[in-house]
Amino acid sequence: MARAINDAGLDLIENFEGCELTAYQDVAGIWTIGYGHIKGVQPGMVITQQQADQALQDDLSGAENVVDGATTGATTTDNQYGAMVSLCFNIGSANFRASSVLRDHLAGNFVTAAQAFLMWNEATIKGVRQPVAGLTQRRQAESQLYSTP
Repeated sequence: MARAINDAGLDLIENFEGCELTAYQDVAGIWTIGYGHIKGVQPGMVITQQQADQALQDDLSGAENVVDGATTGATTTDNQYGAMVSLCFNIGSANFRASSVLRDHLAGNFVTAAQAFLMWNEATIKGVRQPVAGLTQRRQAESQLYSTP
């Protein structure tokens, strides 16, 4: 059984994602609902709080499995794990697996891994890759959580 995200990591995700029960387009124009859920979301879609909570759990289990599998054999604190699950949840599995956050973590370079979160603060908006203030704040919070014993 995969590890589960800790409360600090879950709070971070819920805080930065927020919960919208009506579908909306995020800064990159991706249709989103609930806590950052994107799979199968259509304009005009409306869900209940219970459906939002369930979608979050489903989406989280995927990110938890990816981080758990990628960090097998590496010493990983609950806060490091929570921060990496938050990152994976937000940037996707393939990006997480290729990230310097994971590479540095596996090498035991925890200070460098914490700094590497900050590289994931951009989104493509109207065809232009650019920093997003909300992502910068989220990456700082993830980096801080990662670094907290």
